[in-house]
Amino acid sequence: MARIKPVRHEDRLTLVEHLDELRMRLIVSGVAVAVAFGLCFWQNHLILDVLNQPLPDGREPLTLSVTEPFMTTMTVCGYMALVLAAPVLFYELFAFILPAFSPGERKVALPILLLFPVLFIAGIVFGYFVVLGPAVKFLTNFNNSQFEIQVRARDYYSFVSLTLLSMGILFQIPMVIVVLSRLGIVTPAQLRSSRRYAYLGCAVLAALLPTVDPVSMILETVPLLLLYELSIVLAAFLGRPKSDTAPAAVTPEGSG
Repeated sequence: MARIKPVRHEDRLTLVEHLDELRMRLIVSGVAVAVAFGLCFWQNHLILDVLNQPLPDGREPLTLSVTEPFMTTMTVCGYMALVLAAPVLFYELFAFILPAFSPGERKVALPILLLFPVLFIAGIVFGYFVVLGPAVKFLTNFNNSQFEIQVRARDYYSFVSLTLLSMGILFQIPMVIVVLSRLGIVTPAQLRSSRRYAYLGCAVLAALLPTVDPVSMILETVPLLLLYELSIVLAAFLGRPKSDTAPAAVTPEGSG
C-alpha cells in the first residue's frame, strides 16, 4: 500500500517503498497544480487585470495573432497555478526529505525549510509592489517621443513572470548561505569580513535581472544588501557546523 504520511526517521524503507512514496507525493503535487490551474483559468480575467496594473494610463497589452490571446492566457494561468500550489509542493518536498534527518538535526533543518516558501512569496510580493511598477513606467516612457510604444501581451507577461520569479529566487540567498554555513564552507566572521565584495556582487546580480533600468536596479539592490545582512544573523544562529555543537570530551577522573 502506498505511503501518503510522513515517514519517521526510525523507519527503514526499501528502494521500492521509497519510489512508491515519491510517486504518491508527485501525484498529490500534480493534482494540486491541476486544481490551482483550473481555479486560475476560471479567474483569468482577474489575474490579467492584476498583472496589467503596473502598465501606465490603463494601457492593455497588444496581441498580434489569432491564437495569442488563448496561448498567453494559458501560460499566465500556468505560472499562477505554480504560485498557488507552492504550499502543497513545498510540503510534499519537505515531508519526503525530513525523515532523513535525525530528531536533533530536524530541529535545525525545519525552520530553514519553512523559510524557503516564506522568502519565495516575500520576493514575489516585493517584486510586484516595489520593483515592477517603477520598472514598467520607466521602460514604457523612455524616449516615448521617438517611438510609438505598444506593449505586446506575450512579451509583457514573460517580462513580469521573469521579474517576479527572479525576485522570489533571489530572496533565497539567506537560506543558501545558512546551508553553506552548516556545511562549514563559510562562517559568520568570513561573511562579515567580505561585505565589500558581497555588496558588489549584489549590485552585479541586480544588473543581471530582467529589469535593466537604473531605478529598478536600485530597488533590487537594496533588498539584496538587507538579505545579505539577514544571512549573517541567520548563519550565526542556525548555521553552526555540527562539529561546533558536539559536546566536549569528558576528562577521566584523576588525570592531571
